[in-house]
Amino acid sequence: MSNVVIVGTQWGDEGKGKVVDILTEKADLVVRFQGGNNAGHTLVVGGEKYALHLVPSGILHPAKRGLIGGGVVIDPVELLKEIDGLTQRGVKISPDNLLISERSHLILPYHQALDQARENSKGADKIGTTGKGIGPAYEDKSARIGLRLGDLRDLAHFRDKVKEALGEKNHLLTGLYGAAPVNLEELMAQAETWAQRLTPYLTDTRRQLQAAVNRGERVLFEGAQGIMLDLDHGTYPFVTSSNPVTGSVTAGAGLSPRAIDGVLALVKAYSTRVGSGPFPTELSDQTGHDLRERGLEYGTTTGRPRRCGWLDMVVVKTSVELCGVDHLAVTKLDVLAGLPELKIATHYLLDGARIDYLPADYRDLERCRPVYETWPGFEGNLSGVRRLGDLPLAARRYLNRVSELAGAPLGLVSVGPDRAETIILHDYFK
Repeated sequence: MSNVVIVGTQWGDEGKGKVVDILTEKADLVVRFQGGNNAGHTLVVGGEKYALHLVPSGILHPAKRGLIGGGVVIDPVELLKEIDGLTQRGVKISPDNLLISERSHLILPYHQALDQARENSKGADKIGTTGKGIGPAYEDKSARIGLRLGDLRDLAHFRDKVKEALGEKNHLLTGLYGAAPVNLEELMAQAETWAQRLTPYLTDTRRQLQAAVNRGERVLFEGAQGIMLDLDHGTYPFVTSSNPVTGSVTAGAGLSPRAIDGVLALVKAYSTRVGSGPFPTELSDQTGHDLRERGLEYGTTTGRPRRCGWLDMVVVKTSVELCGVDHLAVTKLDVLAGLPELKIATHYLLDGARIDYLPADYRDLERCRPVYETWPGFEGNLSGVRRLGDLPLAARRYLNRVSELAGAPLGLVSVGPDRAETIILHDYFK
Protein backbone atom coordinates (compact mmCIF):
# COMPACT_ATOMS: atom_id res chain seq x y z
CA MET A 1 0.00 0.00 0.00
CA SER A 2 1.18 3.53 -0.76
CA ASN A 3 -1.84 5.70 0.06
CA VAL A 4 -3.94 4.92 3.13
CA VAL A 5 -7.02 6.65 4.54
CA ILE A 6 -7.86 6.61 8.25
CA VAL A 7 -11.50 7.09 9.27
CA GLY A 8 -13.39 6.97 12.55
CA THR A 9 -16.44 4.71 12.56
CA GLN A 10 -18.37 6.29 15.43
CA TRP A 11 -19.03 9.88 16.54
CA GLY A 12 -15.37 10.87 16.59
CA ASP A 13 -12.87 10.67 19.45
CA GLU A 14 -11.86 7.15 18.40
CA GLY A 15 -8.13 7.88 18.70
CA LYS A 16 -7.33 8.87 15.12
CA GLY A 17 -4.50 11.14 16.23
CA LYS A 18 -2.55 8.34 17.87
CA VAL A 19 -2.99 5.94 14.96
CA VAL A 20 -2.00 8.57 12.39
CA ASP A 21 1.03 9.37 14.50
CA ILE A 22 2.04 5.69 14.58
CA LEU A 23 1.61 5.14 10.84
CA THR A 24 3.42 8.36 9.98
CA GLU A 25 6.66 6.64 10.90
CA LYS A 26 6.53 4.90 7.51
CA ALA A 27 4.62 7.58 5.59
CA ASP A 28 6.10 10.54 3.74
CA LEU A 29 3.13 12.89 3.71
CA VAL A 30 0.12 13.25 6.04
CA VAL A 31 -2.96 14.95 4.58
CA ARG A 32 -5.96 16.49 6.32
CA PHE A 33 -8.89 16.58 3.88
CA GLN A 34 -11.99 17.96 5.67
CA GLY A 35 -13.38 19.65 8.78
CA GLY A 36 -12.04 22.47 10.88
CA ASN A 37 -10.75 23.11 14.37
CA ASN A 38 -13.99 21.77 15.87
CA ALA A 39 -12.23 18.43 16.21
CA GLY A 40 -9.11 17.56 18.16
CA HIS A 41 -6.60 14.75 18.05
CA THR A 42 -4.82 13.93 21.30
CA LEU A 43 -1.42 12.25 21.05
CA VAL A 44 0.85 11.01 23.81
CA VAL A 45 4.49 10.74 22.74
CA GLY A 46 7.18 9.89 25.26
CA GLY A 47 4.78 10.69 28.08
CA GLU A 48 4.03 14.16 26.68
CA LYS A 49 0.52 15.04 25.56
CA TYR A 50 -0.14 17.02 22.38
CA ALA A 51 -3.55 18.31 21.26
CA LEU A 52 -3.83 19.04 17.54
CA HIS A 53 -6.81 20.63 15.83
CA LEU A 54 -5.73 21.73 12.33
CA VAL A 55 -2.10 20.74 11.90
CA PRO A 56 -1.85 17.14 10.59
CA SER A 57 -0.88 14.69 13.33
CA GLY A 58 2.24 13.53 11.52
CA ILE A 59 3.94 16.88 12.14
CA LEU A 60 5.44 15.46 15.34
CA HIS A 61 7.76 13.30 13.23
CA PRO A 62 10.91 15.03 11.97
CA ALA A 63 11.42 14.94 8.19
CA LYS A 64 7.70 14.28 7.55
CA ARG A 65 5.40 16.73 5.79
CA GLY A 66 1.84 17.72 6.57
CA LEU A 67 -0.69 18.99 4.07
CA ILE A 68 -3.99 20.77 4.75
CA GLY A 69 -6.27 20.31 1.75
CA GLY A 70 -8.82 22.63 0.23
CA GLY A 71 -11.70 20.78 1.87
CA VAL A 72 -10.64 22.07 5.29
CA VAL A 73 -11.98 25.33 6.72
CA ILE A 74 -9.33 27.23 8.65
CA ASP A 75 -9.55 29.63 11.56
CA PRO A 76 -6.30 31.60 11.06
CA VAL A 77 -6.14 32.65 14.72
CA GLU A 78 -6.34 29.05 15.93
CA LEU A 79 -3.96 27.78 13.26
CA LEU A 80 -1.29 30.31 14.23
CA LYS A 81 -1.84 29.57 17.91
CA GLU A 82 -1.35 25.88 17.20
CA ILE A 83 1.80 26.46 15.14
CA ASP A 84 3.26 28.73 17.83
CA GLY A 85 2.41 26.29 20.61
CA LEU A 86 4.09 23.39 18.83
CA THR A 87 7.12 25.51 17.95
CA GLN A 88 7.55 26.50 21.60
CA ARG A 89 7.66 22.80 22.47
CA GLY A 90 10.44 22.15 20.00
CA VAL A 91 8.41 20.94 17.01
CA LYS A 92 9.88 22.47 13.85
CA ILE A 93 7.21 23.87 11.52
CA SER A 94 7.93 25.78 8.32
CA PRO A 95 6.65 26.01 4.73
CA ASP A 96 9.01 23.11 4.02
CA ASN A 97 7.02 20.63 6.14
CA LEU A 98 3.57 22.21 6.32
CA LEU A 99 1.68 22.86 3.08
CA ILE A 100 -1.67 24.68 3.18
CA SER A 101 -4.11 24.86 0.30
CA GLU A 102 -4.67 28.32 -1.11
CA ARG A 103 -8.20 27.08 -1.80
CA SER A 104 -9.02 26.39 1.87
CA HIS A 105 -11.81 28.62 3.12
CA LEU A 106 -11.34 30.97 6.04
CA ILE A 107 -13.34 30.94 9.25
CA LEU A 108 -13.76 34.60 10.09
CA PRO A 109 -15.02 36.34 13.25
CA TYR A 110 -18.50 36.79 11.84
CA HIS A 111 -18.79 33.04 11.25
CA GLN A 112 -18.07 32.38 14.91
CA ALA A 113 -20.44 35.12 16.04
CA LEU A 114 -23.26 33.73 13.91
CA ASP A 115 -22.59 30.16 15.00
CA GLN A 116 -22.80 31.08 18.68
CA ALA A 117 -25.79 33.41 18.26
CA ARG A 118 -27.81 30.77 16.40
CA GLU A 119 -27.02 28.06 18.92
CA ASN A 120 -27.89 30.29 21.87
CA SER A 121 -31.21 31.23 20.27
CA LYS A 122 -32.32 27.58 20.11
CA GLY A 123 -32.53 27.06 23.85
CA ALA A 124 -33.33 23.44 24.62
CA ASP A 125 -33.18 22.55 20.91
CA LYS A 126 -29.43 23.12 20.59
CA ILE A 127 -27.61 20.63 18.39
CA GLY A 128 -24.37 20.85 20.35
CA THR A 129 -22.17 22.82 17.94
CA THR A 130 -18.77 23.89 19.23
CA GLY A 131 -19.54 27.50 18.24
CA LYS A 132 -16.29 27.77 16.30
CA GLY A 133 -17.87 28.96 13.05
CA ILE A 134 -17.34 25.79 11.05
CA GLY A 135 -20.94 25.51 9.79
CA PRO A 136 -21.31 29.16 8.72
CA ALA A 137 -17.95 29.00 6.92
CA TYR A 138 -19.08 25.97 4.92
CA GLU A 139 -22.39 27.76 4.24
CA ASP A 140 -20.54 30.66 2.65
CA LYS A 141 -18.40 28.24 0.67
CA SER A 142 -21.52 26.56 -0.75
CA ALA A 143 -23.16 29.93 -1.38
CA ARG A 144 -20.02 31.01 -3.30
CA ILE A 145 -19.43 34.04 -1.08
CA GLY A 146 -16.64 32.63 1.09
CA LEU A 147 -13.11 33.96 1.43
CA ARG A 148 -10.18 31.64 0.87
CA LEU A 149 -6.67 31.74 2.25
CA GLY A 150 -5.40 32.70 -1.19
CA ASP A 151 -7.42 35.93 -0.90
CA LEU A 152 -4.98 37.07 1.80
CA ARG A 153 -2.41 37.70 -0.92
CA ASP A 154 -4.38 40.79 -2.00
CA LEU A 155 -5.60 42.63 1.10
CA ALA A 156 -7.35 45.39 -0.86
CA HIS A 157 -9.47 42.77 -2.61
CA PHE A 158 -9.87 40.92 0.69
CA ARG A 159 -11.18 44.10 2.33
CA ASP A 160 -13.77 44.62 -0.41
CA LYS A 161 -15.07 41.08 0.01
CA VAL A 162 -15.20 41.31 3.81
CA LYS A 163 -17.00 44.66 3.66
CA GLU A 164 -19.61 43.16 1.34
CA ALA A 165 -20.03 40.12 3.58
CA LEU A 166 -20.45 42.22 6.72
CA GLY A 167 -23.42 44.01 5.16
CA GLU A 168 -25.36 40.76 5.48
CA LYS A 169 -23.67 39.23 8.53
CA ASN A 170 -24.00 42.26 10.79
CA HIS A 171 -27.64 42.67 9.78
CA LEU A 172 -28.28 39.12 10.94
CA LEU A 173 -26.25 39.49 14.12
CA THR A 174 -27.84 42.74 15.27
CA GLY A 175 -31.31 42.56 13.73
CA LEU A 176 -32.18 38.91 14.20
CA TYR A 177 -30.07 37.77 17.15
CA GLY A 178 -29.47 40.99 19.07
CA ALA A 179 -25.73 40.33 19.08
CA ALA A 180 -22.83 42.74 18.64
CA PRO A 181 -21.70 43.51 15.07
CA VAL A 182 -18.25 42.62 13.73
CA ASN A 183 -16.01 45.64 13.12
CA LEU A 184 -14.41 45.86 9.68
CA GLU A 185 -11.28 47.71 10.79
CA GLU A 186 -10.58 45.33 13.65
CA LEU A 187 -10.94 42.36 11.33
CA MET A 188 -8.61 43.89 8.74
CA ALA A 189 -5.98 44.57 11.38
CA GLN A 190 -6.02 40.87 12.14
CA ALA A 191 -5.96 40.01 8.44
CA GLU A 192 -2.67 41.85 7.99
CA THR A 193 -1.05 39.51 10.52
CA TRP A 194 -2.64 36.46 8.89
CA ALA A 195 -1.37 37.54 5.48
CA GLN A 196 2.16 38.13 6.72
CA ARG A 197 2.47 34.86 8.59
CA LEU A 198 0.36 32.39 6.60
CA THR A 199 0.87 33.21 2.92
CA PRO A 200 4.37 31.62 2.88
CA TYR A 201 2.66 28.28 3.65
CA LEU A 202 0.12 28.57 0.82
CA THR A 203 0.43 26.50 -2.32
CA ASP A 204 -1.56 24.50 -4.85
CA THR A 205 -1.77 21.44 -2.63
CA ARG A 206 -3.56 19.37 -5.27
CA ARG A 207 -0.54 19.59 -7.56
CA GLN A 208 1.84 18.96 -4.67
CA LEU A 209 -0.14 15.89 -3.64
CA GLN A 210 -0.34 14.52 -7.17
CA ALA A 211 3.39 15.02 -7.62
CA ALA A 212 4.05 13.12 -4.37
CA VAL A 213 1.86 10.23 -5.56
CA ASN A 214 3.58 10.22 -8.95
CA ARG A 215 6.95 9.95 -7.18
CA GLY A 216 5.69 6.92 -5.28
CA GLU A 217 5.66 8.62 -1.89
CA ARG A 218 3.55 7.06 0.85
CA VAL A 219 0.58 9.25 1.77
CA LEU A 220 -1.61 9.02 4.85
CA PHE A 221 -5.01 10.75 4.88
CA GLU A 222 -6.69 11.74 8.15
CA GLY A 223 -10.27 12.90 8.60
CA ALA A 224 -11.40 15.14 11.42
CA GLN A 225 -14.67 13.59 12.62
CA GLY A 226 -16.30 10.18 12.86
CA ILE A 227 -18.59 8.86 10.14
CA MET A 228 -21.71 9.22 12.31
CA LEU A 229 -21.12 12.99 12.12
CA ASP A 230 -21.04 12.96 8.32
CA LEU A 231 -23.29 15.65 6.86
CA ASP A 232 -25.06 13.20 4.56
CA HIS A 233 -24.73 9.83 6.26
CA GLY A 234 -24.61 10.66 9.95
CA THR A 235 -27.29 11.25 12.57
CA TYR A 236 -28.59 14.42 10.90
CA PRO A 237 -29.07 17.19 12.03
CA PHE A 238 -26.70 16.38 14.91
CA VAL A 239 -23.72 16.20 12.56
CA THR A 240 -20.78 18.25 11.36
CA SER A 241 -20.78 20.42 8.22
CA SER A 242 -18.56 18.27 6.00
CA ASN A 243 -18.03 14.65 4.92
CA PRO A 244 -15.42 12.55 6.76
CA VAL A 245 -16.19 9.45 4.62
CA THR A 246 -13.42 7.98 2.47
CA GLY A 247 -14.97 9.39 -0.68
CA SER A 248 -14.36 12.91 0.59
CA VAL A 249 -10.63 12.47 0.04
CA THR A 250 -11.22 12.99 -3.66
CA ALA A 251 -12.87 16.38 -3.21
CA GLY A 252 -11.19 17.60 -0.02
CA ALA A 253 -7.61 16.67 -0.87
CA GLY A 254 -7.83 16.65 -4.66
CA LEU A 255 -6.88 13.12 -5.63
CA SER A 256 -8.43 10.42 -7.80
CA PRO A 257 -10.19 7.66 -5.83
CA ARG A 258 -8.09 5.19 -7.82
CA ALA A 259 -5.03 6.43 -5.94
CA ILE A 260 -6.39 5.18 -2.59
CA ASP A 261 -4.83 1.83 -1.77
CA GLY A 262 -6.30 1.06 1.65
CA VAL A 263 -8.70 2.19 4.36
CA LEU A 264 -8.13 1.68 8.08
CA ALA A 265 -11.23 2.20 10.25
CA LEU A 266 -10.93 3.11 13.92
CA VAL A 267 -13.33 1.50 16.37
CA LYS A 268 -13.29 2.56 20.00
CA ALA A 269 -13.89 -0.53 22.15
CA TYR A 270 -17.00 1.19 23.51
CA SER A 271 -19.05 4.15 22.26
CA THR A 272 -18.87 7.86 23.05
CA ARG A 273 -20.59 10.96 21.78
CA VAL A 274 -20.15 14.68 22.49
CA GLY A 275 -23.07 17.09 22.31
CA SER A 276 -26.70 16.41 21.49
CA GLY A 277 -28.23 13.75 19.28
CA PRO A 278 -29.49 10.16 19.44
CA PHE A 279 -27.19 7.62 21.10
CA PRO A 280 -28.89 4.19 21.35
CA THR A 281 -26.33 2.47 23.61
CA GLU A 282 -25.75 5.38 26.00
CA LEU A 283 -25.27 4.42 29.64
CA SER A 284 -26.55 6.88 32.23
CA ASP A 285 -25.59 4.63 35.14
CA GLN A 286 -22.40 4.01 37.10
CA THR A 287 -20.89 1.98 34.26
CA GLY A 288 -21.23 4.96 31.91
CA HIS A 289 -19.63 7.21 34.52
CA ASP A 290 -16.81 4.72 35.07
CA LEU A 291 -16.08 4.51 31.33
CA ARG A 292 -15.86 8.30 31.16
CA GLU A 293 -13.43 8.56 34.05
CA ARG A 294 -11.31 5.55 33.13
CA GLY A 295 -11.12 6.58 29.50
CA LEU A 296 -10.61 10.29 30.25
CA GLU A 297 -13.54 10.99 27.98
CA TYR A 298 -13.50 14.76 27.79
CA GLY A 299 -13.39 16.69 24.54
CA THR A 300 -9.96 17.67 23.22
CA THR A 301 -11.39 20.84 21.71
CA THR A 302 -14.08 21.88 24.20
CA GLY A 303 -13.36 19.91 27.36
CA ARG A 304 -16.99 18.77 27.42
CA PRO A 305 -17.66 15.41 29.07
CA ARG A 306 -18.41 12.72 26.52
CA ARG A 307 -21.51 10.57 26.76
CA CYS A 308 -20.46 6.94 27.08
CA GLY A 309 -22.09 3.62 26.24
CA TRP A 310 -21.58 0.07 25.03
CA LEU A 311 -20.13 -0.66 21.60
CA ASP A 312 -22.74 -0.22 18.86
CA MET A 313 -21.99 -2.47 15.91
CA VAL A 314 -24.93 -1.19 13.87
CA VAL A 315 -23.05 2.10 13.78
CA VAL A 316 -19.66 0.52 13.09
CA LYS A 317 -20.96 -1.80 10.36
CA THR A 318 -22.64 1.12 8.59
CA SER A 319 -19.38 3.07 8.59
CA VAL A 320 -17.38 0.09 7.36
CA GLU A 321 -19.74 -0.31 4.41
CA LEU A 322 -19.67 3.42 3.59
CA CYS A 323 -15.89 3.64 3.61
CA GLY A 324 -14.74 0.43 1.95
CA VAL A 325 -12.70 -0.62 4.97
CA ASP A 326 -9.77 -3.04 4.70
CA HIS A 327 -8.84 -3.35 8.40
CA LEU A 328 -10.04 -2.28 11.84
CA ALA A 329 -7.99 -0.45 14.45
CA VAL A 330 -9.61 -1.09 17.82
CA THR A 331 -8.68 1.55 20.39
CA LYS A 332 -8.99 1.92 24.17
CA LEU A 333 -9.33 -1.79 24.78
CA ASP A 334 -7.46 -1.20 28.04
CA VAL A 335 -10.32 0.95 29.39
CA LEU A 336 -12.60 -2.11 29.50
CA ALA A 337 -10.24 -4.10 31.72
CA GLY A 338 -11.80 -4.84 35.10
CA LEU A 339 -15.44 -4.65 34.01
CA PRO A 340 -17.29 -7.87 35.01
CA GLU A 341 -19.12 -8.14 31.68
CA LEU A 342 -19.16 -6.41 28.32
CA LYS A 343 -22.02 -5.77 25.91
CA ILE A 344 -22.15 -5.34 22.15
CA ALA A 345 -25.22 -4.02 20.35
CA THR A 346 -25.85 -6.10 17.22
CA HIS A 347 -29.33 -4.84 16.24
CA TYR A 348 -32.04 -2.39 17.28
CA LEU A 349 -35.69 -2.78 18.11
CA LEU A 350 -37.77 -0.02 16.54
CA ASP A 351 -41.39 -0.13 17.62
CA GLY A 352 -41.00 -3.87 18.17
CA ALA A 353 -39.38 -4.58 14.79
CA ARG A 354 -35.79 -5.87 14.71
CA ILE A 355 -33.58 -3.77 12.39
CA ASP A 356 -29.86 -3.73 11.55
CA TYR A 357 -29.60 -0.23 10.04
CA LEU A 358 -29.70 3.42 11.11
CA PRO A 359 -33.06 5.11 10.46
CA ALA A 360 -32.72 8.36 8.53
CA ASP A 361 -35.06 10.27 10.88
CA TYR A 362 -33.31 10.98 14.17
CA ARG A 363 -36.64 10.70 15.99
CA ASP A 364 -36.88 7.08 14.88
CA LEU A 365 -33.30 6.46 16.02
CA GLU A 366 -34.15 7.94 19.42
CA ARG A 367 -36.86 5.29 19.78
CA CYS A 368 -34.50 2.45 18.90
CA ARG A 369 -33.58 0.08 21.70
CA PRO A 370 -30.33 -1.89 21.37
CA VAL A 371 -30.27 -5.66 21.20
CA TYR A 372 -27.19 -6.80 23.09
CA GLU A 373 -24.86 -9.73 23.21
CA THR A 374 -23.17 -10.14 26.59
CA TRP A 375 -19.53 -11.17 26.79
CA PRO A 376 -17.34 -11.93 29.82
CA GLY A 377 -15.04 -9.18 31.01
CA PHE A 378 -11.29 -9.46 31.51
CA GLU A 379 -8.73 -8.31 34.05
CA GLY A 380 -5.21 -6.96 34.00
CA ASN A 381 -3.04 -4.09 32.84
CA LEU A 382 -2.80 -4.36 29.05
CA SER A 383 -0.35 -1.51 28.45
CA GLY A 384 2.68 -3.81 28.13
CA VAL A 385 1.08 -6.28 25.69
CA ARG A 386 2.54 -6.21 22.18
CA ARG A 387 1.18 -9.47 20.74
CA LEU A 388 -2.45 -10.37 20.23
CA GLY A 389 -1.90 -13.82 21.67
CA ASP A 390 -0.72 -12.32 24.97
CA LEU A 391 -4.05 -10.61 25.63
CA PRO A 392 -6.47 -12.27 28.07
CA LEU A 393 -8.63 -14.87 26.34
CA ALA A 394 -11.81 -12.90 27.01
CA ALA A 395 -10.28 -9.80 25.41
CA ARG A 396 -9.32 -11.78 22.31
CA ARG A 397 -12.82 -13.22 22.03
CA TYR A 398 -14.30 -9.72 22.32
CA LEU A 399 -12.01 -8.45 19.54
CA ASN A 400 -12.80 -11.42 17.31
CA ARG A 401 -16.52 -10.77 17.67
CA VAL A 402 -16.09 -7.10 16.79
CA SER A 403 -14.15 -8.08 13.68
CA GLU A 404 -16.76 -10.67 12.72
CA LEU A 405 -19.68 -8.26 13.11
CA ALA A 406 -17.87 -5.49 11.23
CA GLY A 407 -16.91 -7.76 8.37
CA ALA A 408 -13.27 -6.62 8.42
CA PRO A 409 -10.09 -8.10 9.93
CA LEU A 410 -8.12 -6.53 12.75
CA GLY A 411 -5.10 -4.46 11.76
CA LEU A 412 -4.17 -2.74 15.00
CA VAL A 413 -5.17 -2.78 18.66
CA SER A 414 -4.41 0.09 21.04
CA VAL A 415 -3.82 -0.94 24.67
CA GLY A 416 -2.90 2.47 26.10
CA PRO A 417 -2.56 6.16 25.17
CA ASP A 418 1.17 6.20 24.40
CA ARG A 419 2.51 5.64 20.90
CA ALA A 420 4.30 2.50 22.05
CA GLU A 421 1.24 0.92 23.69
CA THR A 422 0.00 -0.69 20.50
CA ILE A 423 -0.33 -4.14 18.94
CA ILE A 424 0.47 -3.87 15.21
CA LEU A 425 -1.05 -6.66 13.14
CA HIS A 426 -0.68 -5.32 9.60
CA ASP A 427 2.01 -3.35 7.77
CA TYR A 428 0.22 -0.55 5.93
CA PHE A 429 3.25 0.69 3.96
CA LYS A 430 4.99 -2.42 2.69
